[in-house]
Amino acid sequence: MPIKIPNELPAAKVLTDENIFIMTETRAVQQDMRPLQILVLNLMPTKVATETQLARLLSNTPLQVELELMQTATHQAKNTSAEHMLKFYTTFDKVKDRYFDGLVITGAPVEHLEFEEVEYWQELCEIMEWSKTHVHSTFHICWGAQAGLYYHYGIPKIPLEAKVFGVFPHVVERRSSMLMRGFDDEFYAPHSRHTTVDRSAVEACSKLKILASSPEAGIYAMATEGGRQVFITGHSEYDPNTLDGEYRRDKALGLPIAVPKYYYPQDDDTQAPIVRWRSHAHLLYFNWLNYFVYQTTPYEIDKITPMT
Repeated sequence: MPIKIPNELPAAKVLTDENIFIMTETRAVQQDMRPLQILVLNLMPTKVATETQLARLLSNTPLQVELELMQTATHQAKNTSAEHMLKFYTTFDKVKDRYFDGLVITGAPVEHLEFEEVEYWQELCEIMEWSKTHVHSTFHICWGAQAGLYYHYGIPKIPLEAKVFGVFPHVVERRSSMLMRGFDDEFYAPHSRHTTVDRSAVEACSKLKILASSPEAGIYAMATEGGRQVFITGHSEYDPNTLDGEYRRDKALGLPIAVPKYYYPQDDDTQAPIVRWRSHAHLLYFNWLNYFVYQTTPYEIDKITPMT
C-alpha cells in the first residue's frame, strides 16, 4: 500500500519520480481499511529533506500509512519558509486530544546545549509525556533518542572528544527482537553526532534492551520490551549525499571536521559516496511499522494502553 501525504508536499514529486506509490486523500478514503496514523515531530533544520527521507522509508510497507507533520510552537523554523510550515505542519495543541499508532521524533542540531537549555525542551517533554498515553509506539532518532532516554529514564548524553561521523558497521546483539528481523550479521548505518550515551547506564535500566551496536559508534538501537519506545542513535534515513553536504558545509566554514569514515572510496572526498545502508534502512522502518505498530496497535485507536 502507498503512503498518504499532502499532494503539494515537495516530497510527493520526489517520491513519485522514484516510483514510490503516493495516494491522494480522495483515493485513500475509498479503501475499506483504517490507515496507520503516523505523526512526525520534525526538529531538523532541513525540514523538506527530512520529510522526504522519512516518507520514503515509511512507504516501504503493504500497509496504508497516513503521515502528519508537526513542529514545535516554541521554536520558529529558520531554514524553511513560513509558507511551507503553515501549509503542511501542525502543532501539539492541535493534536494533543488525538491518538496515533506511531510517533517519530527526529534529531536536532542542539547537541552543544544541555537538554534544559534547548528552547523547546519543556514543550518536547510535554509531547513525550503525552506519547505514553496517546501513541502506541514512538521512534526516536539521534538527538531525539538521547532526549527520550534522558526524559524517560534519566540517562544523560556524554560529549565526545571527536565527532562520530561516517557510515559505521554494526552488529545485532538481540536477534530475538522483531526490530532486527532479517538483519545481516553486519550492517551499516550513518552517524553524525558529537555526543553519545554510556552503555553501562543503558544496561542498568531494566526497561531497556540493547538491540544493535557498533564497536566504533557505540550503541545503535535500543527498545523497551514490546517496542513501545524505540531509540536509534544514527541516521538510517539519510540520503546518499547527506553526510557529504554536512562535511563540505563544515569544511567551508573552517570547522574541525574529518572525512566521514567508510563513506567515500578510499576516504577520497573527490569520489561519489558508497551507499551501504539503504536496504537496512528500509528493513528497519518496515519492521517498526509492521511488528511494533500494525501488529499490536488496537483497531480502535483511542483504546491505546497507557505506558507504565
